[in-house]
Amino acid sequence: MPMESGLKPDLEPLLKLPKIADGKETGALIRRALAEDVGAGDATTGALVPSSARATAVVVSRGNYVVSGTTVGMAVFKTVCHRLSVRVLIKDGQRVRRNGVVMTVSGSAAAILTAERTALNFMQRMTGIATMTAGFVDRVRRFGVTILDTRKTTPGLRMLEKYAVLCGGGSNHRIGLYDRVLIKDNHRFLWNRTHEGDLGAAVLAARKKNCGLAVEIEVENEKELISALRGLPEWILLDNMKPAAIRRCVKLCAGRSRLEASGGITAAKVAAIAGTGVDAISLGCLTHSAPAADLSLEIEQ
Repeated sequence: MPMESGLKPDLEPLLKLPKIADGKETGALIRRALAEDVGAGDATTGALVPSSARATAVVVSRGNYVVSGTTVGMAVFKTVCHRLSVRVLIKDGQRVRRNGVVMTVSGSAAAILTAERTALNFMQRMTGIATMTAGFVDRVRRFGVTILDTRKTTPGLRMLEKYAVLCGGGSNHRIGLYDRVLIKDNHRFLWNRTHEGDLGAAVLAARKKNCGLAVEIEVENEKELISALRGLPEWILLDNMKPAAIRRCVKLCAGRSRLEASGGITAAKVAAIAGTGVDAISLGCLTHSAPAADLSLEIEQ
């Protein structure tokens, strides 16, 4: 199927993110998920499906989606039985239409059924995130604004969820607390107890302690923006501001720092925010509120 403009074809699976480049973390996650589901054994399949039975199954999309998680789904099937033959027909980052076949699996019928739910759980979650991300990317494309994720992820699934954002054409914000400084409202509150609201000084102090890391600071109004700019942070996050206020901040900043808008931004509002001149828009909903895609596995007759 042809790629839609703006999506990322043929992403090298899981190599875009730190800590899972060798697949060990993902493999451990898959094993935990299978242990949770299978436990001492698949009681139903063990009772009804002969170990010698062979089958071919298809993973079918019940909606129009941007696919993500095929590599993880394949790994689930292969973990249950390495002899299973898995063929991906719609790659991560590509669109699938309703009733389209994403993947085929052939081999032991029992193994296919045992792996089914765990594989689909990963793929449905990741495809849902990729699809929601693509929707936001499409809405702001004409403005050249970057859509960013956040750290509002499912515990233990952050790397996979952030990978799914990439599949949808978005970009990753910081992966965790360790790879960028982000001075938020609670940091500022505690800093202000002794530094009288000097946000530029907070930026400089954070940079001194974290040499080499980009520094970002959250501000809520133009006065705070002016204070923060004294420290020349790489990024300033404009939190919960209306478009008119964001435009004024863009003008005041004059390119000295890159600007990110965040807070309560919906699909209906995102184009108006993108039109203000900000560099990026971050959206927690991409990972905390994306509905799971409707994928099903069907044994071919």
